[in-house]
Amino acid sequence: MTEPTRYSTSAVRLSLHAEADPAPVDDCAGCTELSAVRDRARAGGDMTTVSDCNVLLRRHPQGH
Repeated sequence: MTEPTRYSTSAVRLSLHAEADPAPVDDCAGCTELSAVRDRARAGGDMTTVSDCNVLLRRHPQGH
């Protein structure tokens, strides 16, 4: 059995913006609305909703 580490290790740094936000498809009301919700959420500091909108925008083109 190995001994546990008894000293601090350096913190892992993760980027907040791993990928660029997906762009809405032109002339699609659903994409336009998701993009608008994402923009309002970002302005209000609600990054959970921003992430949710990005996921939905990435999945939405499957219906186009």
